[in-house]
Amino acid sequence: MPEGSRPAHQPRHPGSSRRRGRTIPKGRQLETTAQADVRALLGTAERRRDLLIEFLHLIQDKYGHISAAHLMALADELRMAQAEVYEVATFYAHFDVVREGETAPPATTIRVCDSLSCALAGAEELLATLKAGQDPDVRVVRAPCVGHCHTAPVAEVGHNFIDHADAASVGEAVRSPLHHSAIPDYIDLDAYRANAGYQTLARLRSGALSREALVEIVDKAGLRGCGGAGFPTARKWRSVLGEPGPRLMAVNADEGEPGTFKDRHFLETDPHRVLEGMLMGAHLVEAADIYFYLRDEYPACHAILKRELSRLDAAGLLAGVRVHLRRGAGAYICGEESAMIESIEGKRGLPRHKPPLPFQVGIFGRPTLINNVETLYWVRDLVERGPEWWQGQGRNGRKGLHVYSVSGRVADPGVKIAPAGVTVRELIDEFCGGMLAGHAFKAYVPGGPSSGILPASLGDVPLDFGTLEPHGSFIGSAAVVILSDQDDIRAAAVNLMRFFEDESCGQCTPCRVGTEKAVKLVLRKGWDEKLLGELSVAMRDASICGLGQAAPNALSTVMKHFPADVGIVR
Repeated sequence: MPEGSRPAHQPRHPGSSRRRGRTIPKGRQLETTAQADVRALLGTAERRRDLLIEFLHLIQDKYGHISAAHLMALADELRMAQAEVYEVATFYAHFDVVREGETAPPATTIRVCDSLSCALAGAEELLATLKAGQDPDVRVVRAPCVGHCHTAPVAEVGHNFIDHADAASVGEAVRSPLHHSAIPDYIDLDAYRANAGYQTLARLRSGALSREALVEIVDKAGLRGCGGAGFPTARKWRSVLGEPGPRLMAVNADEGEPGTFKDRHFLETDPHRVLEGMLMGAHLVEAADIYFYLRDEYPACHAILKRELSRLDAAGLLAGVRVHLRRGAGAYICGEESAMIESIEGKRGLPRHKPPLPFQVGIFGRPTLINNVETLYWVRDLVERGPEWWQGQGRNGRKGLHVYSVSGRVADPGVKIAPAGVTVRELIDEFCGGMLAGHAFKAYVPGGPSSGILPASLGDVPLDFGTLEPHGSFIGSAAVVILSDQDDIRAAAVNLMRFFEDESCGQCTPCRVGTEKAVKLVLRKGWDEKLLGELSVAMRDASICGLGQAAPNALSTVMKHFPADVGIVR
């Protein structure tokens, strides 16, 4: 008998029988109602993988949660595996994924910020009060920093933020809900153009201001990235220009570092100064597409940007540049540039291994220029006033201006534009109206949780890049939180470490396990200096990104400067 042939009656294998057609489809079945819901929400939008998170927002906004049926329908619509859609949806904190057999969350959710500034202002007491009188139709949960640190404590009902929140004001918001917080007054397109707005961009586009001259101005000024890393802006621009096109651009407006709210301030007051700087950067690197990544906690900023980008387009000022406004979804890690790129591409925000760096291989594999909101805010001023103006600012031997987000135990917290190199004592006394009545300056967080906690004895060290490193800290995002003699340093350190534990993306073991172990160790009565030191070294040396590498600063600075407060065990 020829090879490969057999009688029709012969089984393929001993004991086997002919395979019959499946009478019941395998796996979960697509619900036609859910499919219709998703199609209605997506409308005529392109069914692209990189829009997955935007589509998940549509479902979450409409229904208050994301059901298994809607997840399945979305996966079918995008021709993606259900597992892919599920892993993205469950990665981000702002998506309430309801699995099969689970009950959907109540229609109303109250989120109470429990980050350090709010904790100092009584967030724990507010949480306890709200939970004690909790309505079964209302859910009360903790939330990480929402960017309203100067009005702590803060609660969120839907996307409506209640500043200086108490049980009464939160209850009123529940009874009379607003879908979003009110949009504040800001400088719109007409007002901005009336004050010479977009004339500098026009000069650049016409060639009256050359690309080389723009880079040289920024270089001479010494402008640095203001998102935390402090990388020289001109050097970044030149690096991107050195890569072959086509190139892309991204604006990182995902300031999730607790205590930071400067980007929100700029976008809610003078957004076009940021947008003009953005368009100048895009022209410089010849980027036809810009991805503006905005944290989801800023709904007013989102509304402003949608409105003003539409006006820019109608006025012909985008000049063919496409601006893609993307919402984050509650993941601190997406402030890290490579994790942000992953999120823009519709994936989980997991930091990439480097090299290659984003200026080489960025969004969709293309060379990508990434700038922070504050960095772009200063570009127009640098061109119009000149680099000498910027160099003429500064204090204590430093150069330029810095934007400090100040919260905690000061009389007048808020965004403070001050000379780079101002000391924290000068910042408190000259820009914040001094300490709160009855409080004495004891300690400060100079640049968000990643920078650790420093004592008042170091209150005369200039606040700028490179000045705090000898003390085991850094300026970072300039999120300054002031603590007083009435605050518990150990409790503050625990708060910072719990934040890192919650926000670790889980990709690498040193960070995922290290932050968890650190929290357990700092909750003990006495801190084991040797063990915490070994853990810190492992996290710094082996973590993939800055979260795990910088998280131990909260441990090392406290053990060094406040050993009595935490009961060091040697």
